[in-house]
Amino acid sequence: MGEIVLAAKVTHVPSMYLSELPGPHHGSRADAIEGHKEISRRARAAGADTLLVFDVHWLVNSGYHLNCYRHFKGLYSSNELPHFIKDMAYEYPGNPELGELIAECANRRGIGTRAHQVESLGLEYGTLVPCRYMNSDQHFKVVSVAAWCAWHRLEDSRVFGAAVREAIEKSSNKVAVLASGSMSHRFNDNTGAGDRIFQYSDEFFRQVDLRVVDLWREGNWKDFTAMLPEYAVRCIGEGGMHDTAMLLGMLGWDEYAGKAEIITELFPSSGTGQLNAIFPLR
Repeated sequence: MGEIVLAAKVTHVPSMYLSELPGPHHGSRADAIEGHKEISRRARAAGADTLLVFDVHWLVNSGYHLNCYRHFKGLYSSNELPHFIKDMAYEYPGNPELGELIAECANRRGIGTRAHQVESLGLEYGTLVPCRYMNSDQHFKVVSVAAWCAWHRLEDSRVFGAAVREAIEKSSNKVAVLASGSMSHRFNDNTGAGDRIFQYSDEFFRQVDLRVVDLWREGNWKDFTAMLPEYAVRCIGEGGMHDTAMLLGMLGWDEYAGKAEIITELFPSSGTGQLNAIFPLR
């Protein structure tokens, strides 16, 4: 019998990779990187064998999609921010059995889903950045889920999340599930963007993010799920915040009773709001 052993909302800002490199930003994302490492330590302690990532940097226009090839290996450069991430090597084992099972469970719930085992279908950096700091030793198998759902309803992503839980519990795996995406996601305007990498784009977005963090800490999921659709629109949520809808759908939506533990406090990155937070399972 399979089990979800950890659930978290995590940042994947490319400046984490940039902060490894010599230059003016060296070390600037040490807290975020350490947050990823702490989440990895906890997942390992809980016996996780697989990381399942809801990745808002994988854009899809129709249907729900999983990348569950048996073995991922490649060299990645970001087409969005090639001056932040370029020639980043990666290699991780996959979990095709779990990916196929999730697709089966989602399809039975009426959520059209495809599991892909295609060697040339690479991973996006919403998966690669967390894996870099959580899975450098290839300890975990990896399954990536497209969560930049351009024309999808948040309600469908909630149902998809419930299907993920069903599939994991039917599997033989212990799984750590990561919603990989930001809080508010309004980038700074291009003019002067390089000088504002550590600032919010607008005070309104910062204030809403702070309130959301309070709701999470309080465990007030009824209010948060009620505001999620408007939050995603007004604060320009990354990928439409489908990663968050999937995560909460998996956890029980407004009936989830946990109080979030903030591992890396809310911080701005190029205008957006970011954090690392664990959603307790018990």
